[in-house]
This record gives sequence, C-alpha cells and structure tokens, in this order.
Amino acid sequence: MTDATMAVICLLILGWAVTSQLLSRHDVTGPLLFVVAGYVLANPTWGVLTVDVDASMVHTLAELALGLVLFTDASRVSVGRLRAQARLPARLLLIGLPLTILVGTVGAQVVFGGFGWALALFVGASLAPTDAALSVQVINDKRIPRRLRLTLNVESGLNDGIATPVVTLAIALSASALGMHGGEHITVADAVIELLLGLGIGLAGGFVCAWAINLSVRHGLSSPATRRIAALATAAGIFALAIAIEGNGFIAAFVAGMAFGHFIDRGDTEDGGEEDTDLEVLPELGGELLALVVWFLFGAGLIPLVIDVADAGDLVAMLGYAVLSLTVFRMLPVAMSLIGAGVIWPARSAPGAGLPMRDVALVGWFGPRGLASVVFALLGFEELGDSPTAQAAVAAIGVTVLASVVLHGVSAGPLARRYPSSAAEPSPTTQSLPLRSRARFLRRA
Repeated sequence: MTDATMAVICLLILGWAVTSQLLSRHDVTGPLLFVVAGYVLANPTWGVLTVDVDASMVHTLAELALGLVLFTDASRVSVGRLRAQARLPARLLLIGLPLTILVGTVGAQVVFGGFGWALALFVGASLAPTDAALSVQVINDKRIPRRLRLTLNVESGLNDGIATPVVTLAIALSASALGMHGGEHITVADAVIELLLGLGIGLAGGFVCAWAINLSVRHGLSSPATRRIAALATAAGIFALAIAIEGNGFIAAFVAGMAFGHFIDRGDTEDGGEEDTDLEVLPELGGELLALVVWFLFGAGLIPLVIDVADAGDLVAMLGYAVLSLTVFRMLPVAMSLIGAGVIWPARSAPGAGLPMRDVALVGWFGPRGLASVVFALLGFEELGDSPTAQAAVAAIGVTVLASVVLHGVSAGPLARRYPSSAAEPSPTTQSLPLRSRARFLRRA
C-alpha cells in the first residue's frame, strides 16, 4: 500500500470512530462502511488510491487481524461457564461444521458445475467459519439468552481454526487440478498435526504469559500500561510462533486467549486497581483496527473481481449460491447438529425444558461470514493465480461475504428486539454498566 492509501485509511478510521454510534443507529456497520470506501476509492478502474491485494503484506495483515480478534474474543469467555454449557458449541463444531463444509462443497459443485471437487471444497470450507465480529450486536445484546451468545462466540472462535487445514488442503488440491506446480503437498495427517500444534502452543503460551504477568504484579515489576502491552505481545507472539513452526495460528490464538483469560489475576492491585481488568484492551483495539483495514482491502481488491466475474455471466449463480450458503447450507447443518440437544416446539416453553426452535433459528441465521472467509479468499487469490475458474471461486466467496455483511448487519438489532425480556437470563445489576464493564461482570459470574 502507498503512503496516500495509508493516510486515507487512517482518516476513514478517524471518521468512523467519531460517528460510530450514529452509524450503528442506522444499522451501518464498520465492515460495510469500509467495504464501500475501498471499492469507491481504490477501484482498479477509476480509484484514486493504489492497493495490491496480491502482496504478501496484505495477507499477513489480514491473518494477524483475525488472530488478534480470536484472542480477544476467547479471553472474555468464562471457562467455568463454558464447561457447564459446552454441549451446544461442541455439537456445532463437531457435527455442524463438518456438515456445513460438506453441504457447501456439494452445493458449489452443483451450482457452478465446472469448478471440480477441489475448488468446490475450497469454496465450501472457506465459507463454513463464522465471524463473531459481525455477530457482536447479538453476542453483546442481553436480550438474547446467555447460552446462545456464549455458543455463537465460542463457535466463531474455533471454527475458523478448524477449517484452516481443510482450506489449505483444498487450495493444494485445486492447484494440482489446475495444472500448477510447486504447491505444498498436504495430507490429512499434516492437517491434524497442524491443529494439535496450534492447540498445544496456545494452551502453553497463554498459561505462561498469564503466569509471567501475575508474577510481575505480585512483585511490583510492571505497571497497568505495560501489562496491556504484554497482553498484546502475547496475542501477536503466540499467533506468529504457531505459524512459524507450521501450527494452526488461528487455533493457537483462540486457545491462548482462553488460557490467558482463565489464568490471569484480575484482582485489585495497589497501582492498577480495576484497570487490570482491561488487559485485553490493546489486542482488542488492534484487532478491530486491522480488521477495518482488511475490509477496506476487501472492497478494493475482491469486489472488483466479483464484478468482473459477474460480467462474464456468473452473477446469477453466485447470488444463488450466496443465498443458499447463508440460509440452507448453514441452517440445515445447525438444526441437524442440535437434534439431540433437546430441541422443542413451540418457542414459548418452560425454561430448561430444551432448546426452542426460535433459538435454533437464531443460531442458524447468525452465522455471518466475515474476516476468516476474506483471509481464505486472499490465500486462494494468491495461490491459484489468474485461472478463470479459480477467480470465479474467489468471487463466489466474495459475493457471499458481501451479502453477509449487509444482511447480518441490518438484521441483528431487529431480531434481538423480538426476544422478550424474560428470554434472557436475569442480570439486572449489569444493565446500567458500560459494555466492557458488563462483559467483565458476566465473565466473573
């Protein structure tokens, strides 16, 4: 990116930051705003800015943004509550996710025809992970039952890491099918090893870094400000370490966040007071900042590609697949994975009797495709070259993500308002607190 591009992006971030509350009241999200800005300002045809989406720096930035977001989301998950309510996220991850990849792959092969199974797998796996950032209005809305918000948060944190080896395998198979050489040969065993390495690095790294910060607090070796820097270094460092030794960086970041959030001492300190409850503020802000840049790059590079492919006559197929991906290909596997979770009808049933169909529908719908899918699309764009078929596959991902940004962004508030106040778990003492303070209260509960 040029200096001018960086300057404009910084000004856009400033403008969004000072008007975000106003924009949110009109259901205009940060991702939607930056996608439009990227397309208008950095379009290859008429844009005044220059962006090279194929540059390795762009991909590194996108992956780091996702890693920071995963770390922060996980650090705010209560491990104790997760153990007590692990059934729903476990079903979504172990049953729903594989089914989503399978249905999405078969659907891509049927809808697009000429893709071949390798590229169809690339599309299906890339669009299987969900994005907590695009669901944040639901995850933070206290009108939604807590178990549903926890389920969506944990699912979105882990499913992109689980899907990463599948996407990598699909790209390698696609490169071979398209006659490209030099691609890395990846086996199922390699994918499993990558997952296990990410899991081990994340667990060990999160615990060690939390222990080091706790030790520094007890001996007065650091200040609240430097401990926040340590949390940022933990998130970025563990992600980079996992990548460096060929582990799964996304799994490592999420697991490290859970370990860090569980073992870190958030008690009052002589010099820090309650400020130590905000240790994750820098990783959180860093992830949000980089994510906005990635959405700008998405609008600048991938949306023009989508339009070029659409001009070739594939628009109807891409729109049809996007609708199916956001509805049937997501909601059907979710419903199937929750069959044994006590699903009941109608929605108004006794608390604890099971999972109402209304809740199943909410979990199924709020599977927005976001940052992870964009990262996977960028990887495919880089690895699969200028093949028209590969570009059509990347464009299909782009259309689906764009549709998700719009549809999930505008539907979050209205759907949350449909929940009666009695549907949420009682937490009256949290309602007058700021959002971040309420998150801490719920985590400690």
